[in-house]
Amino acid sequence: MNLARKLNLAAAASLIALILLCAAWEAWLAPLRPGGSWLVLKTLPLLAPLFGILHGRRYTHQWTSLLSLAYFMEGTVRAMSESGMRRWLALAEIVLALALFAATVAYARVASGRTPRP
Repeated sequence: MNLARKLNLAAAASLIALILLCAAWEAWLAPLRPGGSWLVLKTLPLLAPLFGILHGRRYTHQWTSLLSLAYFMEGTVRAMSESGMRRWLALAEIVLALALFAATVAYARVASGRTPRP
């Protein structure tokens, strides 16, 4: 398996994990209100790049890297302001958003034909 394929799989896995985490967090695990909250809608922007990421489209990887930063910021704010289970979920969101960012940027670079410099 070549490097581009591995990076694409890493991006797809981290995107799907981030989608599942955000949906479960706001619907069942630790919603702001009992029974779920409308914050579950924060998952919708993550569905937009799913098809392009799964098919290895470089342009989709490029703009998804920017989208992932919004989830990194949200996770950072909530990790600093929440406690208990919500803090752990926010930390997981940070890790997944950073993994998505790194994988999409690396894939876009490798897919463009430029190799990363050591």
